[in-house]
Amino acid sequence: MPFSKGAWSTRIAGIAFGAMLTVASTAVLAASEDDPWEGVNRGIFRFNDTLDTYALKPIAQGYDKITPDFLQTGVSNVFRNIGDVGNLANDVLQAKPYAAGVDTARLLMNTTLGVLGIFDVATHAGLTRNDEDFGQTLGYWGIGSGPYVVLPFLGPSTVRDGFGRIPDSYTSPYPYMGDVAARNSAFALSTVDTRANLLDAEKMITGDKYIFIRNAYLQSREYKIKDGQVVDDF
Repeated sequence: MPFSKGAWSTRIAGIAFGAMLTVASTAVLAASEDDPWEGVNRGIFRFNDTLDTYALKPIAQGYDKITPDFLQTGVSNVFRNIGDVGNLANDVLQAKPYAAGVDTARLLMNTTLGVLGIFDVATHAGLTRNDEDFGQTLGYWGIGSGPYVVLPFLGPSTVRDGFGRIPDSYTSPYPYMGDVAARNSAFALSTVDTRANLLDAEKMITGDKYIFIRNAYLQSREYKIKDGQVVDDF
């Protein structure tokens, strides 16, 4: 029996609604596969968020308020210059000779002409900074990320990236600093500077903060591991 116009509209709406439910259920399933430990992760997230709200964020806001922009930029540049050591190491481990050459040149230019990295002369010279770590190196060679995990004090990660933090720690200067006070001061300044740089970015967070940060982290990691290349499955 032929359908009336109203019946066709109802049927089409039903099909569309069914399709929406299918997409939604697929997204929920994918999220649960990425985050099977969500219950525990949310507990650790609340702990980290409380610590940030009442301790780290106010300190970062005070630092941002009283520190002149040029000085903040200089501090950030110094820590990024130190981070280029890790970038270079992982360039080599990923067999990326061009990137390794760029990061080597950046280190030499910024450490010398840039006065220990205070001035980022390499970027002005056209040498774009790479952003690599051992977690990305493992992903580059096909190691899966494993489940999403929130680390106490350290924040969002995955099993692979959490493991990658161990070798990455040896490319930072902190293990080699004999003066405990100097090491703790440098680490504290780096932490506060990093948090201050995120003050504007956190204004973009909407909805469930945990889910927003989780999805942003996982998408960012995938983007970095693929070096910004998007694979078209169609």
